[in-house]
This record gives sequence, C-alpha cells and structure tokens, in this order.
Amino acid sequence: MAKLENLKQRSMQDPEFRAEYARADEGYALVEAMIRAQTAANLIQSELAARIGTTQSAIARLEGGRLSPSIRTLRRYAEATGTRLTLGFERAEG
Repeated sequence: MAKLENLKQRSMQDPEFRAEYARADEGYALVEAMIRAQTAANLIQSELAARIGTTQSAIARLEGGRLSPSIRTLRRYAEATGTRLTLGFERAEG
C-alpha cells in the first residue's frame, strides 16, 4: 500500500491531476451522503425508488455515481429519505 500512497503523493504535485482528483472526490462525497441518507431512513433501493417514483435500477445508477443527478432529483431523494438538501459554494483555491 505504501507504493500506492507514494504514487498518489507524486501525482498530487501535478496541478491538473490535483484538480481532477478534487472533482472526483466531490462526486464520491455526494454518493456517500446519499447512501448515508438512505441507510438512516432504513430504506432499501426498491423502497426508495417507489417513494421517488422511479426504478430500483435508477437508484442504483445514482448511488453508483454513474449519473449526474439534477437538483430536482436530489430534492426528491432528500424528501424520500426524510432529509433536507443543502447546496453551497466555496471559494476555489488558487
């Protein structure tokens, strides 16, 4: 594992890699938050899908990070899980 960490550290020296890594990390954070909301609501994908009005496979694609959900979809997801969607902007580094 040390070799992988060394590779990451070297790669992070490249500004383009660092920017792409940050974008990917943000996407994973969204997916993680969605799954936490679903778990806290004690819902399985098919139950969540029924509440939103979609299919279980669509929920799987959302939670798999293979789709970029619209704000409307995220609001419906939040409502179905008994959570509240919050969005914000932060000053970019550099």
